[in-house]
Amino acid sequence: MGLKIILLLLILLALAFWDSNSRIVVTEYHVGSDRLPASFEGFRIVQLSDLHADYADRMDYLVSKVEKAKPDIIAVTGDLIDAPEQLSYVETLMPRLTAIADVYYVTGNHEWPTGVIRDLFALLDELDVTVLRNAYIPLERGGETILLAGIDDPNGPADMKKPPEVIRDIRESGEDKYLLLLVHRNDWLKRYSELDVDCAVTGHGHGGLVRLPFTDGLINSEREFFPTYMSGLYEEEGTQMIVSRGLYSGGLRVRLFNNPHIPVIILGN
Repeated sequence: MGLKIILLLLILLALAFWDSNSRIVVTEYHVGSDRLPASFEGFRIVQLSDLHADYADRMDYLVSKVEKAKPDIIAVTGDLIDAPEQLSYVETLMPRLTAIADVYYVTGNHEWPTGVIRDLFALLDELDVTVLRNAYIPLERGGETILLAGIDDPNGPADMKKPPEVIRDIRESGEDKYLLLLVHRNDWLKRYSELDVDCAVTGHGHGGLVRLPFTDGLINSEREFFPTYMSGLYEEEGTQMIVSRGLYSGGLRVRLFNNPHIPVIILGN
């Protein structure tokens, strides 16, 4: 009897492991603020983070998940590729996403060491993907406006603008509208709050790889145990932060009880 129980547990664990590394989970998060214009009630943002060129052989599955979420925009929050030869992956995926909605991209830590970052930027521009490099643009709906900003990952050039400078430039330009920030790193909630960001959309942590009861993930991308800000919606002093568990599974980033994740951020009070 004991052997049968052990065998059953091993089968269940194997099924959980397979599911955790193959089935994408889509989660809706409602974020709101008194500063959000009424026209943006119900505005839908689909976030794709930490793809690491995954799903090349299952692209229909990935794209169908995005399409079913009915996004108004798609936010790609870094770690899109890891190597020069993966530019072909971008060339295949992005036209399928831009056919669904406008796509906005910010860098993660993995694109910079590839040696093809400039080629990536040029390719994304050619494919009608808006690259937000320490910059912002207005999003308009129903005659009202919010701001969409994007910050480069700190793995980029040492002389690039830092987040406080970018936000200060936005506010000093007279733009005091609702600010939605796309950024790769997930550990700066206090900083975003201090900078009066309304909502930050982040990734990077891969959900802590293994998710156990009463934890927010077992280990982060820096190999630190029991990290925080690994998945879902967090809030501090009026600033909300969405953290994607990312989409890639493989190599040293195998998952358990931590499915690949597509957040759908729905604006509204």
